[in-house]
Amino acid sequence: MQTRQIPVRLSEALLADLDALVSGGAYKSRAAAIRAGIEAVAHAEQQRRIDQEIVDGYTRHPPTEAEAQAALASLRQAIEEEPW
Repeated sequence: MQTRQIPVRLSEALLADLDALVSGGAYKSRAAAIRAGIEAVAHAEQQRRIDQEIVDGYTRHPPTEAEAQAALASLRQAIEEEPW
């Protein structure tokens, strides 16, 4: 995978947090920590978009009463079968 280097400006406080992550062994380098952060934000944004698409779909086409009741029954069964 080809990569590109980009300049990033950070506040002193954020840089100290970043260095603490590296010195604490959470990441091998500043770059690795920054990459992980960007990946996490990108993943969260992708999930947010998917969630919104699901909400939009149900808003456009709400479930029927029978579908809603079936979903609740399925949820109740899953909860009852959950090993606590």
